[in-house]
Amino acid sequence: MIIGYTTGVFDLFHIGHLNLLKNARSQCDELIVGVSTDKLVFSYKHRHPIIPDYQRVKIVRALKCVDAAFLIDSRDKFEGWKRFTFDIIFVGDDWKGKAVWIAWEKKLSNVGAKVVYLPYTLEQSTTKIIERII
Repeated sequence: MIIGYTTGVFDLFHIGHLNLLKNARSQCDELIVGVSTDKLVFSYKHRHPIIPDYQRVKIVRALKCVDAAFLIDSRDKFEGWKRFTFDIIFVGDDWKGKAVWIAWEKKLSNVGAKVVYLPYTLEQSTTKIIERII
């Protein structure tokens, strides 16, 4: 059984989020999703999500392609591996080649987990939605 894992804010849920989750689920037997808490998001984006974390995690849990979703309060992917012992972590290919993800690839490979980069949906993002609203 292949356990997949991905993380995200999933604020203002849109087609890019759905594409990532459906694509991830097609490559594993079980997909676990870590949804970033409001506090975690504020710590690096310096703004709170529009949709509160307890609602965002319920939205993600309701999707057919998601087997389980939990709130997470750390961006540390190895902490995620310790908690969920996944075989694959999925991330958008906009992160490919970035130093932080090269480091995660190395660290996770030491425990037999691999990083799979999935196509990023260029035409849609939460940031773009917020910019249009403003």
